[in-house]
Parts: sequence; structure tokens; C-alpha cells
Amino acid sequence: MRIGIYGGSFDPVHDGHIAMIDSALKSGFIDLVIVVPSVRNNFKLYANKLPPPYRYYMVKETIEGLGIRDCYVSDIEYGIEGVSYTAVVLGKLTSDEYIRDFLTANGIKRKKAEESHEFFWIMGSDTLGTFESWYNPGEILNHASLLAAVRPGDNTDVDKAADSIRKNLGGRVEIFRLNGFDCSSSGITTSGDFSMVPEPARKFIAKHALYTGNTELEGVSEEARIKFFESSVWMYGYLGEKRLLHTLNVGYLSAHMAELFGSDKDKALIAGALHDCAKELPMEQQQELAKKYCGDLFTEKKLLHSPAGATFAKEEFGIEDKEILDAICYHTTGRGDMTLLEKIVYLADKIEPSRDYMDLAPIRAAAEKDLDKAVRLTAQAINNKFVSQGRDIHRATLSMMRDLGME
Repeated sequence: MRIGIYGGSFDPVHDGHIAMIDSALKSGFIDLVIVVPSVRNNFKLYANKLPPPYRYYMVKETIEGLGIRDCYVSDIEYGIEGVSYTAVVLGKLTSDEYIRDFLTANGIKRKKAEESHEFFWIMGSDTLGTFESWYNPGEILNHASLLAAVRPGDNTDVDKAADSIRKNLGGRVEIFRLNGFDCSSSGITTSGDFSMVPEPARKFIAKHALYTGNTELEGVSEEARIKFFESSVWMYGYLGEKRLLHTLNVGYLSAHMAELFGSDKDKALIAGALHDCAKELPMEQQQELAKKYCGDLFTEKKLLHSPAGATFAKEEFGIEDKEILDAICYHTTGRGDMTLLEKIVYLADKIEPSRDYMDLAPIRAAAEKDLDKAVRLTAQAINNKFVSQGRDIHRATLSMMRDLGME
């Protein structure tokens, strides 16, 4: 098969990206497209507005939601340490083992997946003129030919750029015309006009409250931004889509509430983002990790991930700050004498934007003005649920409720 590979930040994915995919498929040069959302793009290292998992799942849901045939999304960059240079990505993606398994996992018959394939790197004509300055361009051309789209209004001398690449690097360059839209992700986020973002992506953005003031992380240190970014990549290997996006949402909301109530935004961002890092580990591993952090305080299976997460974040992600670790440990139950950070993460876990298990509007409104009131409302709702189910309230939660004047 002839396989086109289309990499990018997709921050957010927009109609121009979809037009590129559609035009490439109609160009006659390729049979299918593999989209590769970047993880550590060397041109935008840590500069993307959203961490990689949001962008990956947004693209995936958009491709599926629009019903685009012969187009698949790859997470290959999560297996690359350091900067995900195009040459490195192509080296892994075009390997016989990877492409065979990827294609069969996406419904391509194994016999066809095992055939010899021809690869094309899809790019805009505006970047064709800079290609020779990319990291190891000769290696890129060892793995794939270039398939360049002439964008509307682009004044690049495409033929000259293509001839230079052929002459200096000996690679194959093909040109096709882009039938679509002239827009950019940065233009969309700067203007706040998301009308050129496909509907499935707009729904995804709205569900997780992305590209808002909260997700800009104003006032957060560069060190914390990078740690947040890297935590999302690390957790991708341990959590499924729903859980991972939830825990990152909690990071954003915790940072926002830290600003409102005078807590440390850096610590809140990291504690919130990591609070569910151990949620999907095997139960035996959760039990072992939980016991390391607080002995037998937590024995119920549904609660083990909290103290287990504190140990996991410390041992596997290098978090040493006790205040952050305690906020992770007690995010499910709360406890007596809670710190401000613990209250924030406890609350953010229950009301982050994608949560819809009950009417959260009153609690969300309170969370913007009165932290203790919002925590009391949350604890009361949970208490009512437990009583209706005949379940016992954990003693740490009872201590929290007493401190809040609820008994």
C-alpha cells in the first residue's frame, strides 16, 4: 500500500487539517493516511497550549466523528524518549513490525498489512523550502518520499524547492493541490473563533473546558508547566482515555482554585494532575503501594488508588514534595486538619468539567467564592449517597466533616 503520514501539533485540530487529509487521499498518490499528533515537537517543545493526550484524543475523536475513511491516528510518539524528530518517528513507524501491527489493529487484513509499503510524508508547500534544514533530512527521505500540498495563497516556489531537495538529497518529491481552508491553530486560539474547528473537536473542547483562561496556566512556573506536560505523557502508559483526561482536568481546575484561594499554583497543578495516576494499576500493586504510604488506613478497594498514587508518583515520577503527595493520598476521602491544597484537590476531583454524575452547578458556583462551603456541599452529597446505599463513611471523611462543622 501507499501510506501517507501526516504529523503535527493539532492544537487544536481544524478544518485546514481535515482538508489536508481529504486532499491527500484524493491526490492519487496514497491509499491511506496515518495521522501522528506530536508529543515533543522540536519546533514547539513544551510550547503547545495543551499537553499531548488532549491533542491525541481530540484528533482521534474528530477523525472517527467525521467518519473519514482510510485515515487512522497513531500514538507512536509516546514510545519515543526526548524530542520526536520526524526522522526518528519515521524510522519507528515504517518498520515492518510496527506498521504490520498498526494496520491490523485498525482493521486492515493481515495479508495486506504484511505487504511491502511505500511511505509519503505529507507536508505543506510552505515548509518545503525549509526541509533541507530539518534534523537529518536525508534520513527522512530514506524512509519516505515527500508529498507536499500547495496551500491557497502560498507564494513558495514549489518547483524550485522540490528540485533542490531532489538534487541535494536525492529524494522523491510529489506535489498536490490543497482544496480547503486557509486557517491556523494559533489564529483560532488567539481570536477565540472556533468556527473552523470540526464539530467533534468543538464538543471535545467544550466537554473538558479547554482553551480557556484556566488552561492558559497564567502564573504557573515554567518548571511546573514542563512537569505537568511530562506527567501527561508518563500517565498515558498507565491510564485509559477517560481517566487520563479526568486527572489532567483536575490539574487545571486545582491550579485555578489555588489562585482563587491563595494556595501554591505549581503544587496544585501537579497534585491535581497526578491524583489518579495509580487508578488503573493491578489491585495487588495498588494494595502494596498504598500500604507503603499510610499502612492500613485504607483497605477498601475503591480507595486504594489514592495512597497508592502518592507512592507511585514518588517512586516512578520523582515527586518528593510531601504536601503534594498528601493531597494525592487524601483526594478521595479528605481528612481532619486538611491543608488548603488538600481541600482544593479533593474538591477539584469531584467537580472538574467533564464530571456529570449529578447536578454540580451549586457546588461549582460555590467553588468560585467559598472553598469550605463547596467542600461541605460535596461531602454532604457523598454522605447522602453512602447513606442511601447503606455504605459506611470512611473515618478520615468523618474527621473532615467534623472539622467543617457538619456534625
